[in-house]
Amino acid sequence: MKPYTIAVVGIGPGDRESMTLKALHTIEAADTIVGYSTYLKLIEDLLAGKEVVQSGMTEEIQRCEEAIALALQGKQVAVVSSGDAGVYGMASLILELAAAHKELTVEVVPGVTAALSGAALLGSPLTLDFACISLSDLLVPWEQIERRLKSLAASGMAVVIYNPGSRSRKDCLPRAAEIFLEARRADTLCAITRNIGRKGESKELLTLGELKSREVDMRTTVFIGAEDSVELNGYLLTPRGYAKKRKG
Repeated sequence: MKPYTIAVVGIGPGDRESMTLKALHTIEAADTIVGYSTYLKLIEDLLAGKEVVQSGMTEEIQRCEEAIALALQGKQVAVVSSGDAGVYGMASLILELAAAHKELTVEVVPGVTAALSGAALLGSPLTLDFACISLSDLLVPWEQIERRLKSLAASGMAVVIYNPGSRSRKDCLPRAAEIFLEARRADTLCAITRNIGRKGESKELLTLGELKSREVDMRTTVFIGAEDSVELNGYLLTPRGYAKKRKG
């Protein structure tokens, strides 16, 4: 990293083995680390001797403005996001705020997003086309989310749901499941992953009909299988078509 450069780093699901080498090296090279307090706890062992700026949920703008101010002072700043910084992370906000400072270069360091780490835990549900959607209506109106859900349900492809629910949004996943049930069979395979790469990691395979009654939170990532997804020996997978080609 150089002066007047700020890095936005995706740290993956949380375990060190799932962090990319570039993310690790960027954090090690930084003298100032900025992030959401919950995510900083995941990399506590990397923070020794560094200036740490942390804040809570909904304080993203203030956090990013402070990170940019520190970078403009010549400090080597790394802003951390869980998963990938460009997938429901801080990269876009940093880029927006940094646009007013032509002397500042932004480096986005990719990480392993929950769609990928969760899919690996489950098997291979995303082998073909898939989409990701967040059910959080904090920044996106629910009406817009619902329109997108209807389109995704009709597409037949696999869908990964981020932020499926919280203490104040307990009805989001049931509503999403109902929308999918209008277009897909109730026995469509689905899965719920929890605490990916962290203590308490778990997975559950279930059907779309069962999904609407499950309790989820912000540590949960939900997978709705494609129309032709199958379960084999406990793994959820979407065949790419090689077997059919071989038989043919």
